[in-house]
Amino acid sequence: MMTKNKLAIFDRDGVIDDNSKLYYIYKKEDFIFNPGVKEAMAYFTKNNYKIAIVSNQSGIAKGIYTLEDIENLHNWMNEELKNFGAIVNKIYVCPHHPNFSNCLCRKPSPLMLEKAMAEFNADFESSFFVGDSDSDVEAGTKAGIKTFKVKHNGNLYNQLLNFGLIQ
Repeated sequence: MMTKNKLAIFDRDGVIDDNSKLYYIYKKEDFIFNPGVKEAMAYFTKNNYKIAIVSNQSGIAKGIYTLEDIENLHNWMNEELKNFGAIVNKIYVCPHHPNFSNCLCRKPSPLMLEKAMAEFNADFESSFFVGDSDSDVEAGTKAGIKTFKVKHNGNLYNQLLNFGLIQ
């Protein structure tokens, strides 16, 4: 029998990066880590969690930026996190927008979360999802994953500490 993994899943915009000044963040020059993100990610890495990020990126459907732009940004973001001792194992992106295309993956759909849980053979008891919006909470609830709503652009480490996810 295969061992189940602990999986920490995070929304990106507003949780990992500060999107208070820009709605569409697809260039590293515009990407600012929220306080406590690197510390939180390093904590989960050190404590044998797999880490996944799920993110709606409707700017792709709208033609504002490309999937390649997002992949380049995520590669840079992952290097920055790795330099801090944090490993993001996979990033799931929904490139759609309801005004331009139909899809099954856009949050509040639970599909990206369900894919992550399945791909990482995650243990539902020790895994969780962290988001900053009602649609994140709805997606996590539909997926049957423990879900925590954090303050938009807040200090992630301190908030996870308050939730008891970090000791």
